[in-house]
Amino acid sequence: MPCNSLVFALPLISLCRAQSAQRAPDFDPLQYVDPLIGSTNGGNVFAGASLPYGMAKAVADVSGQNTGGFSSDGSNITGFSHMHDSGTGGNPSLGNFPLLPQYCLEDDINNCSYAKYARAAFAVNDSIVARPGYFALSLENGINASMTTTEHTALYRFSFPPAAANNGSALHPQIVLDLTDIADTRQNASISIAPHTGRVQGNGTFLPSFGAGSYVSHFCADFAGASMYDSGVFVNSRAGTEPKELYVTRGFNLFYIQAGGFVRFDRPENGTISVRVGMSFVSAEQACQNAEKELPELASDFDGAAQRVESAWRKQLSPIIVEPGGVSDDLQRSFWSGIYRTMMSPQDYTGENPLWLSKEPYYDSFYWYMRSVPGAIIWDSFRAQHPFLTIIDPQSQSRMVRSLLDTYKHEGWLPDCRMSLCKGWTQGGSNADVVLTDAYVKNLTDIDWELAYEAIVNDAENEPLEWSKEGRGGLQSWRELDYIPYLDYDYLGFGTNSRSISRTVEYAYNDFCLSTLARGLGKNTTTKYLARSGNWRNLYKADQRSTVNGSDSGFAGFLQPKYLNGTWGFQDPILCGAISDTFCSLTSNPSETFESTVWEYLFYVPHDVASLIDLLGGADEFVRRLNYFHDSGIAEIGNEPVFLTVFMYHYAGRPALSAKRSHYYIPRFFNATPEGLPGNDDSGAMGSFNAFSMMGE
Repeated sequence: MPCNSLVFALPLISLCRAQSAQRAPDFDPLQYVDPLIGSTNGGNVFAGASLPYGMAKAVADVSGQNTGGFSSDGSNITGFSHMHDSGTGGNPSLGNFPLLPQYCLEDDINNCSYAKYARAAFAVNDSIVARPGYFALSLENGINASMTTTEHTALYRFSFPPAAANNGSALHPQIVLDLTDIADTRQNASISIAPHTGRVQGNGTFLPSFGAGSYVSHFCADFAGASMYDSGVFVNSRAGTEPKELYVTRGFNLFYIQAGGFVRFDRPENGTISVRVGMSFVSAEQACQNAEKELPELASDFDGAAQRVESAWRKQLSPIIVEPGGVSDDLQRSFWSGIYRTMMSPQDYTGENPLWLSKEPYYDSFYWYMRSVPGAIIWDSFRAQHPFLTIIDPQSQSRMVRSLLDTYKHEGWLPDCRMSLCKGWTQGGSNADVVLTDAYVKNLTDIDWELAYEAIVNDAENEPLEWSKEGRGGLQSWRELDYIPYLDYDYLGFGTNSRSISRTVEYAYNDFCLSTLARGLGKNTTTKYLARSGNWRNLYKADQRSTVNGSDSGFAGFLQPKYLNGTWGFQDPILCGAISDTFCSLTSNPSETFESTVWEYLFYVPHDVASLIDLLGGADEFVRRLNYFHDSGIAEIGNEPVFLTVFMYHYAGRPALSAKRSHYYIPRFFNATPEGLPGNDDSGAMGSFNAFSMMGE
């Protein structure tokens, strides 16, 4: 790629046209970034303030669709917290130690509400403001909240309206800090309040949203703009000004104890109190150091901090130049906002990893989505997000690859899913292999490719004891039978023994990637892994037909499960898709395909589409099958496995049909509304697909 900038002519894009094109001096890409796109209807985006790949992510948390913290679903506000993930789906992630500003009736602390849902307040209609680096809203009680961030620190500005005198005593603004997270997974936590300064420190042990183990998060909160009146702790619905410290466990018989601290203030003349919350995975002391270093001027630097985040986003988007060519502003908002979301996660936790010492970068929040639970982003993001970042932000993508390799060095396996310092569950292949190989063929630098080769070979040849959270399972059958059998006999390792079809096609592509890297590095294993990349053929049953809506579809030849002895099993080709009204995940209706149909997985041969076209009867028959797949409703644009099929017409010599399909899905399902995503954003996978499609790629 010789271009220094990407020049886009929406909706069809030429990457290298007008190499010397310059952005108009008055053009600001942030005018087209709307963080609220996809903030309801299952998009699960993070709509708050964050730097690119930033650890601190501040937003209001709601009682409704709160996977990303905030949703435009009209539910009430339960607090404002400092770390979130974007587009993870299912179980909410992070949202630790939320704050809530309030007044206590009659100035009595026991008249305030402390439990999460009891204290919740509605936001004023049309008060929500979301833009890169800034989020604000007003509560119905008259309190306004605005927030911005640095790398590891959230900065809040709470504006309290004048309070009526009560029995000759002015009401005192109170800010509560809750020892919980969005999903109420806290196992234990502690808090301490400095009696003279009001500094609040503490930590908590929490469970990851889709993984094994637990993690410890630490915080350090400071206040400015008002004199402290008193402080204390609360347990369940009662509070007291003594003691100033508290330790809480999960509770008897897993009963969830509500607990935390509060600080009350003499209301300042302007009504504004600032709160700086530093976060760390290492210690509360490091959380304080992060905050003091990044925001030394607590009370006066809110506007400056917000402007610095805006500047960082302008720089991040600077490689991109758009030639709109008459396209609507809504399409440009959809385009730029999608790109913006691709750089929310993975998150840069460098310096915040307590698990091992290393000088290498450490990135976290590698997610993907299942409708019932969130999971490993690499299954989704290798298809669109990471390839997109190799073009617009190769430096950060290189750091992410190095982080994956450093995890392999210290934990023995490439992660396929990782969040909150924990290993997440795998859904199919070892798709970090794809991310590494994509980076190699695109000439990303500062990466140890010999280490990458070693790590991918480890995935291909060594089965871990628990392949539910790393590596691949069924490798003995993979080597001896050249497919993953239905009801495999696997005594070497343990995982969810399902998905034999989808794992077979994914393992085949993983081995193709290994073959590609081996060839580039001059290894003698190239042919071995290239041969294994053809194993997808071994589950193709030429006479299998498919019935759709009670009628034969007219097509023969589909993937089917196969037993250890080589005889065929059966899975209805439309099972696990919208048209059959069934969903197949690891825990909900586990089947031989994952989150999608046999129809869709048949097209998943990205490394050898030419052979697939021949197998299905040639280019014309291939196009006819693709048309049926999309026109019948079997294709589900809200989930990532469908992405490739939109553009597979190219391989049959019909690129105009790819354009026709993308123009159908955009803007019908991808648009500039809060409902403007067809499914979970998967940490920017939907956004990058949208951007690639508009670019004409």
